[in-house]
Amino acid sequence: MSWLSSLPAAVLVAGWLGLALLVAAGGRVGIRALVPSGAHEEVQQIAPPLMPALGAAFAIFAALTLASEAGYLRAAEGLVSDEASAASRLAWASTSPGIDSEPIRSALQDYLEATRAGEWDGAAAREGDDRATGLALARLERLVRAEAARPELGTPASTELLASLDAVTSTRRARIAASSREIPALYVLTLVAAGMALVFNAGALTFRSTLRAAVLTVGLACVVGLSLALLFAITGPWRGPMVVDGHPVDQVRQDLVDGFFSE
Repeated sequence: MSWLSSLPAAVLVAGWLGLALLVAAGGRVGIRALVPSGAHEEVQQIAPPLMPALGAAFAIFAALTLASEAGYLRAAEGLVSDEASAASRLAWASTSPGIDSEPIRSALQDYLEATRAGEWDGAAAREGDDRATGLALARLERLVRAEAARPELGTPASTELLASLDAVTSTRRARIAASSREIPALYVLTLVAAGMALVFNAGALTFRSTLRAAVLTVGLACVVGLSLALLFAITGPWRGPMVVDGHPVDQVRQDLVDGFFSE
């Protein structure tokens, strides 16, 4: 389902609205075409009682899913904040007395730039295999560990350097793990099926009505279509139309450029 959540917001809205309206129209036309005229009264007896059950099923599924995905989006924003905090901590740790801070800050700046350019969204975000980011991180690891291993550097400064570096790598791994998460396909199919069944049933209720009266089902179809579009828009904060904001990381990178982390 990742390809769906990767689509632009306009495509998701247009696609789900179009599908919901098509299903509503299909319910109206399909009942006329498939049900014999002698059984039309049975349709009027069966379809109305199904509306509350189908509506409740879709509402519950949609509410639970959207609440869960909104929470996941907030958690993703928290991961970005943690990653920025770890980078800031490493930048400040490099300013301790006796540390050659300039190479470390330069390597950290390169790493943050590579992360934002090649590993923030899309397939690279899920796999964490962007070559430029990997090389920048390896260089940062070597510089920090070499500096921390110097005998003349005190234990507190060395420990702070290594702890800060571990925080940077750990938050990156947490981000990559989070970006690979997807809603189970069966869950999504159940939600879509509930929405489409609700819209189809609403369309079937109007098969005897005039076209003007049938237009009343458009509102329900729009609500279902927009709900599904919103779900797929927020379910991929590392690859979809609502990519998590990387401003905290950009701010640390800009602080490095401006010399904010100075000795």
